[in-house]
Amino acid sequence: MHVLMTADTVGGVWTYTQELVSGLVRRGIRVTLVSMGGLPKAEQTAWMEGLWSLNYLPTTFRLEWMQNSEQDVEESRKYLEKIIRDVRPDLLHFNQYCYGTLSPGLPRIVVAHSDLVSWWVAVHGEEPSDSHWMRWYRDIVTSGLSSADVVVAPSQWMLDSILNHSTRPSFGTVIHNGRDPALFASDVQKENRVLSVGRAWDAGKQVSLLLEQDQSSPVWIVGSQTEPGNVNARPSREVVRPEIKLVGEQSQKQLRDLYGSASIYAATSRYEPFGLAPVEAAFSRCALIANDTSSFRELWGESALYFRQNDSKDLARLIRRLTSDHKLRQKYADAAYERACKSFTADRMVDQYKSLYQTMTSAEQAA
Repeated sequence: MHVLMTADTVGGVWTYTQELVSGLVRRGIRVTLVSMGGLPKAEQTAWMEGLWSLNYLPTTFRLEWMQNSEQDVEESRKYLEKIIRDVRPDLLHFNQYCYGTLSPGLPRIVVAHSDLVSWWVAVHGEEPSDSHWMRWYRDIVTSGLSSADVVVAPSQWMLDSILNHSTRPSFGTVIHNGRDPALFASDVQKENRVLSVGRAWDAGKQVSLLLEQDQSSPVWIVGSQTEPGNVNARPSREVVRPEIKLVGEQSQKQLRDLYGSASIYAATSRYEPFGLAPVEAAFSRCALIANDTSSFRELWGESALYFRQNDSKDLARLIRRLTSDHKLRQKYADAAYERACKSFTADRMVDQYKSLYQTMTSAEQAA
C-alpha cells in the first residue's frame, strides 16, 4: 500500500506525523510525505534516517489557519495534485482541511487535529466575527470535511466540535494520538519541579496561569515565544516570578530530560483537542494537574488531578498539595503512566490507522 500524507512542521502535528509515518513504514506501507508551514530544522527530520520507503517532500506553503494564506493554499493544492498524479498513491491522508476536495477518485482521510473556530470559542467564549478571511476559512474547512470519505479526530470532543461549528462528515471516527513510551524515562530520580509545555503566544495553551500566582515549587515553561507566520509578532514579555523559568523551545532529547526530572506536569490549556505533551509527561511518570475541561476529562478520566477551569489560584493550590504529599503525587504519577500505556501508545495509533487504510482501500477496490 502507498499512502500520500500531508503534515505541517509547526507544533504537535509534526510529532504525530513522526510517530505515524515511522510506524507505517515499519509495517510495510510506503509513504509520500508532503509538509507545509516552513522548512523543518535538521533535528526535526532526524527520525527519517533509515526509512527507505519514505519519500519526503518539504515545502514552505503557508498553512490554512495563517492570515493571508489564500494564495499559498491555492498553489499548494495545485502542487499536491501534480504530486498525486506523479506518485499514484492508493490512499490520501490529509492533516489539513483544505485538501479534502482533491482527487475524488482516491480514498481520502481528513484528520481534524484542531480548528480556528473551536479555538476561538474556547478562548473568547463566542464565535469569531464575520470577515472575508473568516468566510474563506470556514468554506475550505466545510468543503474539506464534506468531501472526505472519512474524518478522523483525536478525541470525541474534537469530533463533536466539528459537528457544532462546521458540518457533519460522511463518516467520522476517533483515533487517539500516541507516542512511543520507550522514548521517555519513567524510572529516573525526580526533582521538586513543575513542568508545562505550551506556546506563550497561544491563548489556548494558557501557560500564563502559572505566572499569575506565587508557586510553591520551581516551574519551568517550555515553548516558543512568537507566533509563526505572523510578521508583526513580538516575543512575550510576561513578568516572570523568581520561581518561574521560561526555557523556550527544546529539542526532543532536551524535553525527554525535562520530563524525566519533573515530578508534576501542569496541563493548563483551555483548548486542547488532544495534547501530546501530557502523554509525554505521563510516560515520564509525572503526576498530571489538568484544567477541568471536557477534553481533558474525556482523555484522562480519574488519572489526573483537575483544577477549577481557568483558575490560577486553584492551580497553585493543587501544585502545593502534590508538592507536599509525596504519596499522593506518586499515586497520580502511576495512574497517568498506566492510562497512557493503555490508551495512548504509538503502536495502538498506527495499528488503528493501518486497519482504517485497509478497510478504505478494500472498499474502493470492491466498488
